[in-house]
Amino acid sequence: MERTEIDTPRGVAWADIVEGGSPARWLLAITHGAGGGVEAVDIAAVSEAVVAAGGAVARITQPYRVAGRTMPGSATAAQDEAWVAVVEHLCAQERFAAVPLVVGGRSNGARVACRTAAQVGAVAVVALAFPLHPPRNPQRSRAHELRAAAVPTLVVNGDRDPFGIPAQAEVTRLIVRPGERHDLSKDPHGVAAAVVEWLGAFGQS
Repeated sequence: MERTEIDTPRGVAWADIVEGGSPARWLLAITHGAGGGVEAVDIAAVSEAVVAAGGAVARITQPYRVAGRTMPGSATAAQDEAWVAVVEHLCAQERFAAVPLVVGGRSNGARVACRTAAQVGAVAVVALAFPLHPPRNPQRSRAHELRAAAVPTLVVNGDRDPFGIPAQAEVTRLIVRPGERHDLSKDPHGVAAAVVEWLGAFGQS
């Protein structure tokens, strides 16, 4: 694994990069949930599977976590600004210049990926445990963030997720995992297999 420190307008971010092929089939830039890290079991399983399938993965630790804060705050524009800076830095590297970019994340990170996908030129989005609304508050829907992606979007949610499940009409592909809650920890390898299968349509052969 190669760790790169990347300066953003919101502080330093970390990109932990692993490559499984040259050239890579995809570059998956993926980030964590609001209070979590890139070691989350679903992120780890998806990353391992993407590398095994010949892709490259950059697991991004956002600046607020690098700085030691546990939560990002409510300023979505600040999160998006930092994320865009990281992804643009990665895509400017010669090794990734011609590689299809896929952005993704779990929970809050999935929201960031969706909101910025078009801006960074992603070919697809992988959204793990997309939090459709706060628990017990379905009136505060975030479905508009899914629509903002404007590129093919895969959502993988558990059928017991208290943050809700998006409607199939809002995304390209919706996979609802039985028995899973928001952490998608019951069968992370099954989640990873579904992600890699779906990504097959977007990678270099």
